[in-house]
Amino acid sequence: MGGSSRTSARSRIRPSNDEHADSHRNRKPYQKITKDRRSIATGNSLQIMDVNLITLLALALVAFLLIISLTYHLVRSGEPIRALRVVTPFDAPKLTDLPMFQGEHKEGLYWGTYRPLVYLGIRARTPESLIGGLMWIGAKDGRYFMRHVCQDSDELGKYGWTEHNGRDYGRQVIVDQDMTLTTSFLKSFGVGSGYGGDWAVQIDAQNQRNDLDVEELGVGHLFFYLADEEGNSINVGRERLDVRDGSLLASGSRKDVGGWELHLSSKDSSVIHYAGFRTPHMHNLTDLVQGTLAVYASRMGLLQLPDSLDHSSNVLVFQISAKFPFKIDLAFVSGTDSESSKVEDRVKNLTGELLDSKLKQGQREFEEKFQKSFSLTNKVDSQSMNVGRAAVANLVGGIGYFYGQSKIALARSSSQNKGDNFVPYWPAELYTAVPSRSFFPRGFLWDEGFHQLLIWRWDIHICLDIIGHWLDLMNADGWIPREQILGAEALSKVPEEFVPQHPSNGNPPTLFLILHDVVRRTKRNEFSATETSEILSFLDRAFIRLEAWFQWFNTTQTGKDKSSFYWHGRDSTTTRELNPKTLSSGLDDYPRASHPNEDERHLDLRCWMLLAADCLHSISELLENKKHNGKEYHMMAELLSDFEILNQIHLDKASGAYYDYGNNTEKVRLRWQETTSGRELLREVLETPQLRLVPHVGYVSLFPFMMKIIPPESWVLGKQLDLISNRSMLWTNYGLRSLAKTSSVYMKRNTEHDPPYWRGPIWMNMNYLILSSLHHYSQEKGPYQARASMIYKELRQNLIKNVVNNYFQTGYLWEQYDQTKEGKGKGARPFTGWTSLVLLIMAEAFPNH
Repeated sequence: MGGSSRTSARSRIRPSNDEHADSHRNRKPYQKITKDRRSIATGNSLQIMDVNLITLLALALVAFLLIISLTYHLVRSGEPIRALRVVTPFDAPKLTDLPMFQGEHKEGLYWGTYRPLVYLGIRARTPESLIGGLMWIGAKDGRYFMRHVCQDSDELGKYGWTEHNGRDYGRQVIVDQDMTLTTSFLKSFGVGSGYGGDWAVQIDAQNQRNDLDVEELGVGHLFFYLADEEGNSINVGRERLDVRDGSLLASGSRKDVGGWELHLSSKDSSVIHYAGFRTPHMHNLTDLVQGTLAVYASRMGLLQLPDSLDHSSNVLVFQISAKFPFKIDLAFVSGTDSESSKVEDRVKNLTGELLDSKLKQGQREFEEKFQKSFSLTNKVDSQSMNVGRAAVANLVGGIGYFYGQSKIALARSSSQNKGDNFVPYWPAELYTAVPSRSFFPRGFLWDEGFHQLLIWRWDIHICLDIIGHWLDLMNADGWIPREQILGAEALSKVPEEFVPQHPSNGNPPTLFLILHDVVRRTKRNEFSATETSEILSFLDRAFIRLEAWFQWFNTTQTGKDKSSFYWHGRDSTTTRELNPKTLSSGLDDYPRASHPNEDERHLDLRCWMLLAADCLHSISELLENKKHNGKEYHMMAELLSDFEILNQIHLDKASGAYYDYGNNTEKVRLRWQETTSGRELLREVLETPQLRLVPHVGYVSLFPFMMKIIPPESWVLGKQLDLISNRSMLWTNYGLRSLAKTSSVYMKRNTEHDPPYWRGPIWMNMNYLILSSLHHYSQEKGPYQARASMIYKELRQNLIKNVVNNYFQTGYLWEQYDQTKEGKGKGARPFTGWTSLVLLIMAEAFPNH
């Protein structure tokens, strides 16, 4: 998982000498300016003759002084020209405006479980939505705790979607101590419903304790709320609420869905209390409810809401208390102000036995789609299939909708030492999967490429919609902020120092992984006629943005030598890091050259650029359109895949391993030292660094193998297989280590507070790409074919077995897996971002490059 960079990167813009460098970004604005200047000159030529000469000179002097003053101010303020461009949207039609994303598609996806930050959260794909959510009171060691926001400190036994189709059905199981909540979500388009249709939530509460005669243990307290981000008032259904015959809990009206109502139905006896609030701070609802309960408990000695409302409440919280076991149905119906709304019939269809029937149908359809999409029969056992279902369900069930403005960091001038130097990005929306609901409930650019490898196989329309949202975040320079922290809810989970995004820093362009795969399969007619038409339309509009993204890398991340690249943003002045992090690479603390400078050559970025160039060439071929000139990208791909050039600049012939290149020494350590600030753990360099290959075997050194650059008959391939299968280096019984045991920084802390991250633990995304290449070489004729096949089968089995065992032992998929302690899950949980690739490993579904 890539973190946020806290330092500004060096930015070297290399001027391009080819004709293509004068891209659309420069041509159109230039033509417009030229035309405007001509018209201004012509228009003013007649008026100047009538102006007094002294007045004219005075105006000219004032204008000159203003220009000097403005220029001085802008120069002092940092990067004036780039500051304007960095927050200027890319000048091209938005992908999300394509017809394929309008109409039924847009309305069908309007409501959803798009709040991955909370255990159950519902909202619409609109900037200011009516939002719904679930809270409950959990008991532990005789104390009560409010559950709402996903967090590890809640110590839940498990939570996550066991089924979810990303559109209109989902089922989630939550285990909190002895209580199990099964939450189901269903969407429906009934006659008379408003825009986006209706939806229902069913909550089935069970308790495994045998001593439920104890009153406080035998009663469950659930809290369901609706909150209007626009500030529209919400009305409570009635002063005294009773659900025995069905009850109207709340009602209101919005421009998007018209009149709406929320109904509750249950066959079980329950007591309902409520509270209404007026607040714009939706990310503080937990504290608001907890505080209200605490005040009422201190006054009345009762654990309940006070049945009171603020004036014009835009938040209504309903407390449903009942004895275990109990089940409640909540039905939201829209368009209730129309003459044909038939509210009573629609509520009936979304509650009780009819709702149970629809949920069973959703479950059957999910299973059918799962089997059709991944064809796991005869490939894995039933336990593995259950984990596979959870993987795809959690990934698509964790898709979120966010709206807000990124915070962009600008480079400071040497004279500017005080104050913030940030500018806001334009207000933007993002529809995206997230890596982890508890720890990373927001969008990450390089993670998203891995997410979509699975999602496109599940639902190509959702996949293209998500990619379109990401590409629409591109600025005028072709840069996309790599971490998207949009809106108050997303910001509430991120420390302030990690929020700013640095426009000189990139992130691996992994979206090309999916696009390349989709293009190949489109050429082989693996999609329906309608899907193919939509894919071509998408690629045709996307090409100009993909091209600009590629050119941004090709100008800002280049190295000194031809066809070399390096990740900008490493801190060359740090004295506190054992090895300066390369956060923009996504591999964070993976060791690079010990002393960052402009002589570096980063192997992984070179390989990402090969993928991007090859993908652009493939798209241009598919479109057969002269306006998409793919010839230069074909030449670039040929250059970057040239085996001899690659070997000249990155291969160590003695070991047969590929390495980064840079100013490096291995004789570096962290040592406690006395400073003016006290005792600190600082870096000590024991040898003068030299320009050389950086001898660390790990994920980065395997990138040429992952990208299948090595010819199947080459001796280098044999050496790569040696490195992969060597137990003293990368091989474990649970997957491949991120860094070899022989590395000088293997499992070493990078600072006092930074434990090793990409310095040994097993990561699923890189193992997936390595396994993909093993599968490729096992099918290529050559001297290493049989060995590649053997290693492939064993590695695949190890990865599946370890993830499945961890899931059944802990209830979760994990961010990474320990390479020594029996493969135990580590880091964030649940992490159903790229760890969900285990499903593609089960299905033996790999990128077709």
